[in-house]
Amino acid sequence: MAHTSARQGGWLTGWDPEDEDAWHRGGHRVARRNLVLSVLSEHVGFSVWTLWSVLVLFMSPEIGLGFSAGEKFLLVATPTVVGSLLRLPYSRAVTRFGGRNWTVFATGILLVPIFLAVYFVQRPGTPLWVFLLIGALAGFGGGNFASSMTNITAFYPQRHQGWALGLNAGGGNLGVAAVQLIGLMVISIAGDTHPSYVAAVYLPLIVVVALLAAWKMDNVDTVRAAPGAQREAARDPDTWWISLLYIGTFGSFIGYGFAFGLVLQNEFGASPREAVGYTFLGPLLGSFFRPLGGLLADRLGGARVTFWTFLGMGAGTAVLIVAAERNSFGMFVAGFTALFVLSGFGNGSTYKMIPAVFAKKAEHEVTSGGDARGAFVRARRLSGAVIAIAGAIGALGGAAINLAFKLSYTDGAGSGTPAFIAFLAYYIVCLVVIRAVYLRRTATDDKKPTDAVKEASSV
Repeated sequence: MAHTSARQGGWLTGWDPEDEDAWHRGGHRVARRNLVLSVLSEHVGFSVWTLWSVLVLFMSPEIGLGFSAGEKFLLVATPTVVGSLLRLPYSRAVTRFGGRNWTVFATGILLVPIFLAVYFVQRPGTPLWVFLLIGALAGFGGGNFASSMTNITAFYPQRHQGWALGLNAGGGNLGVAAVQLIGLMVISIAGDTHPSYVAAVYLPLIVVVALLAAWKMDNVDTVRAAPGAQREAARDPDTWWISLLYIGTFGSFIGYGFAFGLVLQNEFGASPREAVGYTFLGPLLGSFFRPLGGLLADRLGGARVTFWTFLGMGAGTAVLIVAAERNSFGMFVAGFTALFVLSGFGNGSTYKMIPAVFAKKAEHEVTSGGDARGAFVRARRLSGAVIAIAGAIGALGGAAINLAFKLSYTDGAGSGTPAFIAFLAYYIVCLVVIRAVYLRRTATDDKKPTDAVKEASSV
């Protein structure tokens, strides 16, 4: 593990995290340093990505920005779509330019949407298309997840990847709650007519994180992926089944994170302060529960845990429908908070299904007389590609949620119930898919790795 000389040149050459002696001699410190900075970068990226979920709550005729509910939902859907579409190219960029180099670029470029938000968000009469353009640029923060996860995978041995990726993803997801807390602080201190203050907080943070990444992170030569992995993964049916499930888990988490404040305003007439005051708790809890979902999936099986998660999300959605009909604010907030927790939990369990499903396929290939080394190398390569594809498609679910709310609140009824019914139907579809595709397989298909898988993790 040539981490000493690599820091001088910016690249780690001959890096092998599976070498336990080298790992204990200092490799773990190199990995931890890169993980900490990766979490910081992804955290800022998520905050910028979801910034407009807070800024739209400030937009009112009092500051000369009287957009309709439908226009506001369209605005928060825009960064969601862009961030989703960027996840595949961002994942590939790390394998071409290096984790350190790309982290510096991907963090620094976020200064552009922040500068524009600070300048325009308090200018009366600014047309909607300007904000849609700035929101699209903020979507670049959503791509950071894919590049960050791809990069950290190269630093940690297989036995520690679940823990490391869980921390990386959870720390990034916390950016959703962080930007909403900043919005609450701004409203509490300066009032609800200064949205530019929320965006301005991130100007120094982005600069500091980019500089730290340039100074302390490393590029890894082994992160370079074999060509065609994503194309091969796209031909595998499991890629699309798992992506469909991830739309329901992560799509719900990020979609509700963008929409919750606006829903409270439109459903109950909440003020900006009330809306921001209630919206941060759900994403905060959902972020913390993501690694717990993965941990429980290790013990009980990813498909089983994900099945029960969707069952709970269906029940939570039914609570929202009842709360909306009864105009019960407390029940509504409680139901939404439960959905955040369950979607975060499901994020971890669904991602845990990916390596288990492909490792099981490799086992079947070996028992049929295939080459063990080749089978498990291919399984790991495809798992990485599926993580990128599912992450991109799953994030599109967030855009679908916001578009559903846009239609629901602009059809003249002024209620989110039609959207909630659509979400409930989708969760039922996910339950059917898990039951039919995964729970009917053998009970060990998505449980802990067998000895063959553990042995193959070092190849």
